[in-house]
Amino acid sequence: MSLKPLSLLIAFGLLAGCAPQDAFHYAPPPQTLIAPEAASGWTDKQGWQGSAFMVAAANPLAVDAGYQVIKAGGSAVDAAIAVQLVLTLVEPQSSGIGGGSLMLVWDGKRVAAVDGRETAPAAATDQLFMRDGKPMAFYDGVVGGRSVGVPGTVRALALAHERYGKLPWASLFAPAITLAEQGFVISPRLATLLAKDPYLARDPDARAYFYQADGTPKAAGTRLTNPALARVLRTLADEGADAFYRGPLAEAMVTKVRSHPVNPGVLAATDLAGYSAKLRDGLCFDYRQSEVCGFPTPSSGTLALGQIFGMLEGRDMAALKPVRGADGRLSASPEAIHLYSEAARLAFADRNQYVADMDFVSVPVAGMLDKGYLAQRARLIGQTSMGTAKPGTPPMAIARGKDATPELPSTSHVSIVDREGMAVSMTSSIEDGFGSRLMVNGYLLNNELTDFSFTSVDAAGLPVANRVEPGKRPRSSMSPLLVFDKESGALEMSLGSPGGSAIINYVGKTLLGTQDWGLNLQEAINLPNFGSRNGPTELEQGRTPALVVDALKARGHEVVLNEQTSGLQGVERNAQGWFGAADPRREGIAKGE
Repeated sequence: MSLKPLSLLIAFGLLAGCAPQDAFHYAPPPQTLIAPEAASGWTDKQGWQGSAFMVAAANPLAVDAGYQVIKAGGSAVDAAIAVQLVLTLVEPQSSGIGGGSLMLVWDGKRVAAVDGRETAPAAATDQLFMRDGKPMAFYDGVVGGRSVGVPGTVRALALAHERYGKLPWASLFAPAITLAEQGFVISPRLATLLAKDPYLARDPDARAYFYQADGTPKAAGTRLTNPALARVLRTLADEGADAFYRGPLAEAMVTKVRSHPVNPGVLAATDLAGYSAKLRDGLCFDYRQSEVCGFPTPSSGTLALGQIFGMLEGRDMAALKPVRGADGRLSASPEAIHLYSEAARLAFADRNQYVADMDFVSVPVAGMLDKGYLAQRARLIGQTSMGTAKPGTPPMAIARGKDATPELPSTSHVSIVDREGMAVSMTSSIEDGFGSRLMVNGYLLNNELTDFSFTSVDAAGLPVANRVEPGKRPRSSMSPLLVFDKESGALEMSLGSPGGSAIINYVGKTLLGTQDWGLNLQEAINLPNFGSRNGPTELEQGRTPALVVDALKARGHEVVLNEQTSGLQGVERNAQGWFGAADPRREGIAKGE
């Protein structure tokens, strides 16, 4: 738990009581003015400056909803709820009420972690993704009911609102309901992903919604309405989160999952009725002048980042300034990428061995972040690449089996700071693009159970930490962060990204840029992505200078150039107030005043 000085509480005005619960009246914006930019390629962004508050998210319609909520006197949590509900509609491939979320909240005295991660149904066993004694092919597990975990986002939003909300719960549904009923324009990114997905049209409800009668996907610019989702949202607005987990809405999810013609799942009504979001303490580590706070398990992100930066603490990373490529754009230097990637290899080796849902598995958190242990691991970093790192033996670690967990990158991130200084950093997901490809009542169901290891024991017979168990939350790489000035305790930044297990490196790169190289948040996000997940050194294709690639190869790195489409969003304190930043690789923006 991170405690901050009482003076900050007074400065934030958080001891003065909540604003009155006045009605919030949503005004849908003219979508022609805020249509998202193209999903392919790169759109330069300079960042957005505000003095009092800021909202950053993956789609302009969602950002505008959060902006209007704060303008009406809502809290950062109120705004995050409105943003997430709109994202369910306009960015269905990435997140929504059929999935899960991890929300960090800073209320002036505590970093709270609101855990809305999905859980495995009670009937799930460690053989869920095994067939004839072998792990299933990934998409054989994903597509259909088998992969669907109990959705957690609705419960998490309700828990967060109960503790931190100001405006009435029902009023926060107005933007999404209005847009669902009046229509929204399909963005270029959604249209591109629809055209590429080979599985979604197999579901009759998804096919009727996303595709033309001839089977072709609806194009960018097409106006969609979603009356089925609007009805669900009206029910939740009127009756609260219980209506999602009991009664007709829950029954519809169970029927959809269990009746899949070729890949049914085991979700039951009792699983939904028994789901609860959890309020945990944030997990924090120090780096340079900052205290970095993130999510505890079932997220692996904060632990991995804490290890990476613990190993880099003794290096003069500030001296390794970014270099300019032939196109004039900044990139991290070969030496910086080398050191970071080697530290990441070591961290991912430990992550894959030890990290899982701590409610089920003993995770050596203190041992993994122990300074002596990290100094020992850091000494393994040499002048050439180690290739593949082996896990270490942190203090208090129990022997675990080698993990076999596939992770794919469809997720969304929201960062918000409100007028009183309350901050939210929330990453939410349905896992793969379009999740399980099952649509019910206008929204898509997750495939988060494929975030478990497909195997339960390794070749040596040791149990895998992240194996499937009933009621367990699958390990996540989602890495929502809140960064504070270590000396004053003041909030400095809210940050996060989608990207599967690559999230850890996307966020890590951005922290290096802001903490060591003096870049503002937008400049740091703009840097070409890099890192390793204990495999090859991954560099962003088309954006990494040839001189960097060649220098890393000369040091023994196996280099892979790939797209690395991060979706970093963040809010940073500066001299003028709050600065919002959004990834040029996706459609997000920031908005504040």
